Amino acid sequence: MRKQELEKFKEALLDRKHQMIQDVDKMTDEVLMRSPDESRGDFNHMADMGSDNFDQDFTIGLMEKEQEELREIDAALERIGDGSFGTCTECEKKIGTERLKAIPYARLCIACKTAEEKEEGFSTA
Repeated sequence: MRKQELEKFKEALLDRKHQMIQDVDKMTDEVLMRSPDESRGDFNHMADMGSDNFDQDFTIGLMEKEQEELREIDAALERIGDGSFGTCTECEKKIGTERLKAIPYARLCIACKTAEEKEEGFSTA
């Protein structure tokens, strides 16, 4: 892959990482602000507590997903640094440029990703 292409991918990854860090920070603040103080009687009704707990669990799930993507981005940045970016970590073939444009932190080519999803029981259809 040409140096100019690598720089574009690196820039896209860093931009995405920066945005995600801001998003995770915002979600963390929201979760902390929503945490009730039951001793103060913040809830007037059990349904309110259940709804807030659901919202909090949902936000925590989103945060975990975003943190996983951040780990993938960091790994992709490492691959740029060591010269292995754009090479499938499974079969060592080139990952298509279109795939990398869609998912710049992709570590698997389409064939290997499809096989992985089939092993995990996901449907790609």
